[in-house]
Amino acid sequence: MNRIVALILCAGLVGCAQSKVVTPLPGVIAPVAALPNIALAPGYKHLVFNWDYEDADLTGRGEGSARIAPPDSARVDLFLGGGMGGAAALVGDTLRTPGIDLIKRYLPPPAMLWAGLGRLTIPALPDTIVRAEGDVVRADIGRPVAWRVTVKHGQLIRLDRINDGRVIEWVTRDSTGSLEYQVPSARRRLTIKVTQSRQVGGFDSSIFTF
Repeated sequence: MNRIVALILCAGLVGCAQSKVVTPLPGVIAPVAALPNIALAPGYKHLVFNWDYEDADLTGRGEGSARIAPPDSARVDLFLGGGMGGAAALVGDTLRTPGIDLIKRYLPPPAMLWAGLGRLTIPALPDTIVRAEGDVVRADIGRPVAWRVTVKHGQLIRLDRINDGRVIEWVTRDSTGSLEYQVPSARRRLTIKVTQSRQVGGFDSSIFTF
């Protein structure tokens, strides 16, 4: 009996870790079969947030900050208890860290991290299908589909990466700048809840280099 229960629990865990099958795009064909340029908003921005990370082997939580400089630079600092922490600079499509790369384990890859900050940087691919549903526009990009982009009121709110008809990772973003990133197969999740957001005059360029 115990063996049966264990097998059922194991099967349930495997099912939870599986990626989702991609469903057809809802809505009607958009009049323009292309997405607008989705870039960072003008001006320098400083975000302060609480973060929470977990995967199959590691958990962590704490406070953090993001300093965002259009058109293509951002610095993210994550702080743990006891004064520990790390930093990463995202410039273009390159994510750099000083010293050990542990912070890279916490953060999404560049395209997903940029999407979480409101900038679309996925590679150019042929064949884009765009559908509109009220004030939400969705696009499937590539053949076979490699990315699904969701935009609301001109703002990027979700990016899915797709392989073999399944969503293998995604990031969502709300109007406050808070985000959630997930990789189901790795039971990996990062949530960032923004507590402060303010415009600033600028940043020293040295913060984006290590």
